[in-house]
Amino acid sequence: MLSSIFSRLIACVLLCATAQAHALTAEQALAMAAGDTDDRVDAVQKAVVEPSDRIEDFLKALAADEVKVAAGKALIVRNDKGFDPATGAEVPVQAEAEDIINNNRMRGEIDTALAGLALFGKDDAKRLAAAKALTREPDVGRLPLLDKALAQETRENIKVQLQLARAATLLGSDDAAQRIAAAEALSKSATPDTRLLLNERVTVEEDPKVKTALQTALKGLDEQLAWGERLGAAFSGISLGSILLLVALGLAITYGLMGVINMAHGELMMIGAYATYVVQGLFQKFLPGLFDWYLLAAVPVAFMASALMGAALERGVIRFLYGRPLETLLATWGISLMLQQLVRSIFGAQNVGVENPVWMSGGVQVLGNLSLPYNRLVIIGFAIAVLLGMAWLISKTRLGLFVRGVTQNRPIASCMGVNTARVDTYAFALGSGIAGLAGCALSQVGNVGPDLGQGYIVDAFMVVVLGGVGQLAGTVYAAMGLGILNKFLEGWTGAVLAKIAVLVLIIIFIQKRPQGIFAMKGRSAEA
Repeated sequence: MLSSIFSRLIACVLLCATAQAHALTAEQALAMAAGDTDDRVDAVQKAVVEPSDRIEDFLKALAADEVKVAAGKALIVRNDKGFDPATGAEVPVQAEAEDIINNNRMRGEIDTALAGLALFGKDDAKRLAAAKALTREPDVGRLPLLDKALAQETRENIKVQLQLARAATLLGSDDAAQRIAAAEALSKSATPDTRLLLNERVTVEEDPKVKTALQTALKGLDEQLAWGERLGAAFSGISLGSILLLVALGLAITYGLMGVINMAHGELMMIGAYATYVVQGLFQKFLPGLFDWYLLAAVPVAFMASALMGAALERGVIRFLYGRPLETLLATWGISLMLQQLVRSIFGAQNVGVENPVWMSGGVQVLGNLSLPYNRLVIIGFAIAVLLGMAWLISKTRLGLFVRGVTQNRPIASCMGVNTARVDTYAFALGSGIAGLAGCALSQVGNVGPDLGQGYIVDAFMVVVLGGVGQLAGTVYAAMGLGILNKFLEGWTGAVLAKIAVLVLIIIFIQKRPQGIFAMKGRSAEA
């Protein structure tokens, strides 16, 4: 019993001693608050080596301009009340207390010190972010802090980042061997931040051996980053291609199979996007616990909303204009303006925001300069699913058979008992519904507004014409080809010149091959 009490007493004494060693003293607080900037920076760096809640609170107060100095002591002033930074006890605020002014260098040092203190927190994400922040802004004075954090860190990914931060810090070492070792260590981290650090160091390095090591590390980094940039451009191209594919699939039916130049196709996409916005609002209001799954409900709603609008459009206007493409162009253009104004009247002229579900937020970090966003990956998968579903519907179902029959030879299909008017409505509604799905997907990568469809309608027509009228395979090739080509050209020429270059290439291609990538086969192609 006595031994147990004695051991507890010893533990309490040790704990108190440790707390005292790690506590903030009045002298430390004054050194961080007043004096020459170099001395204050030095005091901050020394204080964070032995972190404590008092030190963190005082640094936050410094950052928020809540520190004053009076009678040779620093104090924290919040809501007109003064507090002793060492004990936290309330103290009177003297009238002659002077405000502390932090210059940009001091503010940067305080922010970095707070990031350093986060290295010892319990949140893994915050520790990793702090390690990355210290890597971007290395300082030899923080080496003891990094060594202490490394000694107690257990997570491997955070340890790796801390080692990179330590190597970045050693780039400023007085020891040439340490600078060479640091350059070699940093060469394994292919990130733009690392390249920037090495570039900054190589410009001021005077030692020939160290300079050679830095240049070698930079060369290796440039090669790795170049691959990341190429893969990033390819992924961006595939992502853009998947969006163009979704937009063009509906048009491949209404224009490619039915010969209707539907200038309201973009507005049918807009209806699908606004349907997604409405479903989001309903989930936020009535089913907040299931909000992360609202998109699963929005997909069929977007399809049906655009499909019903397309069916009404076909029954009310388009069916009187078959065989007269110019008239369909003018009529659907007028309808597109009416639909835009209708949406402005209901939802307003301003864009509305559609939130990503949690499972579509964030991304996969593949390389140091290549991250694949989850929302883009989901849209690529969604485009593939819609493509496969449409191909199955056209080639394997009774409706698909009727659509192909009416498209190839309307009189014979009618003689065989096919209700061609009903098939036309179904086909147009299907193409419009797929446009709604495209709008649902687009709502996850940008804002939704009345002009949403205007930015894609021309590209969609180019995809259909380039791929070959009525050819699904050609639509896929054209969408992916245009997406990837556009993104690679953007890296060389800029967005505007890339668009012009792509348009010129399409014009030249169509001049040489008017039927597109895949020509329509059969008697209808010869007619």
